Amino acid sequence: MRTVIFGPIAALASIFVLTWAVAVANRLYGFTSPYAVLGVGTVLFAATTALSTCFGLRQLRAIDQLARSDSLTQLPNRRALHSDIQDEIRQGHEVALAMIDLDGFKLTNDHYGHFVGDAALRQCAEIFKQISDGEARVYRLGGDEYAMMIGGAVAGTLLEGLSRRIIERLAKPIHVEDRRLTIGASIGLARRAPQDDVTSSELLRRADIAMYASKRGGKMRCTWFNPAFDQSREQLKEMDDELRSALVNKEFRLHYQPLVDSTTRMIVSAECLMRWDRPDGKRIGPNVFIPVAEESGLINSIGLWVLRQACCDALEWDGISLSVNISAAQLRNPEFPIQLGHILEETGFPAGRLELEITETCLVLDPVVAERSLAVIRGFGVRIALDDFGTGYASFGFLRQFRFEKLKLDRSLVVQAGQDDGSRAMMLSSITVARAMKMGVTAEGVETEEQADMVRAAGCDQIQGWLYFKAMPSEEITQHLGKPIGLPLKTNDRESKVA
Repeated sequence: MRTVIFGPIAALASIFVLTWAVAVANRLYGFTSPYAVLGVGTVLFAATTALSTCFGLRQLRAIDQLARSDSLTQLPNRRALHSDIQDEIRQGHEVALAMIDLDGFKLTNDHYGHFVGDAALRQCAEIFKQISDGEARVYRLGGDEYAMMIGGAVAGTLLEGLSRRIIERLAKPIHVEDRRLTIGASIGLARRAPQDDVTSSELLRRADIAMYASKRGGKMRCTWFNPAFDQSREQLKEMDDELRSALVNKEFRLHYQPLVDSTTRMIVSAECLMRWDRPDGKRIGPNVFIPVAEESGLINSIGLWVLRQACCDALEWDGISLSVNISAAQLRNPEFPIQLGHILEETGFPAGRLELEITETCLVLDPVVAERSLAVIRGFGVRIALDDFGTGYASFGFLRQFRFEKLKLDRSLVVQAGQDDGSRAMMLSSITVARAMKMGVTAEGVETEEQADMVRAAGCDQIQGWLYFKAMPSEEITQHLGKPIGLPLKTNDRESKVA
């Protein structure tokens, strides 16, 4: 603003100085004609006005440039992006747009502070400019969101190639000062053909929706916008509303699947499983509604209800442990350990009898936050189990880093171990490492006596599966406690776990 005011002030000052100079010249050299003074003054005024106008226009252009730029990265901003898209549309060009959202940046910002976070944002901007290499224009839209835009023939093909190069580059750590930061990217792609009636705002909306589809698909990928995404979003919104109503109206139910000691064949633990029976009679599995609840943030409320209800149900099971699954979203919530402590205090459930099961995804996405939260939870006396081991990213390094109290072998590993030597060797090595780290081992999904004999001989402490029990309401658990299991239970009813 000061640069805009400075131009007129400079012009007025110049007029004053020049008028004073004319007056001095008149006195020294005897210019007595008023017409001479007026002529010289007019020329000087015109020259000064011209200089002031040029200066003002230059300042206005500078201000406009600032309004179209991001102050942190010096990249063009959202306003510039809209303007550039509209220019391409007016010229009748095809337009392709990529919306880039950094994965895990918030954790970096929270852990290292805004100074390092800002440096990371600038570093990413430089990476995007290097990859685009003049083929595309790069923008920063705010926060950890960037965009790339190409106009012209085969714009979509070119932009997809650049997007894949970005994902490949961000799969490697970036160097910020003396730190190596792991920051991925989820990218949404959208295009506008010359004949399409799509505005710049609509193009951004489509790219944004496609970007969120990339996040739901597992992150570190690029996804083209599909009209079906809009319909899917409507369905997700509808299910989210139904989930909120279900929580208020107490439509969720808990069942429990016992875990059997491999030697005594007596029940030593029970895993909490969730059910949603809607008023219309439809049963929705956790694999369907839990991802919706995670995306909307409702998983925190649902998860707390599950924990509180399960602790109340299991109070009367003397000596029996209770296992409850915790989602990645819950573990990322910094308030979760405190909320867990309140639930244990309210219900009076012994912390030593509670076991929280987490999946490998929780650790891979947010290892720093996960380790911090788990340390607080262990401080209460609660045990931590790694669930579904053998299906994802977790390695023996994760086992050494997090030191779980229990390792649960996924059903797929148990089944494959009975079919080929490689899977059997993997199962045996996993059990050996767990034993060396003083972890208990549970085999999940055991369906046959042959599988039970195999995992028992391999050294598993506990067995879980339809061979012995299916999930049942809490009031049915008591009748099975304190006595060894006889004949295996025959059932074809498959059960699902809450994430």
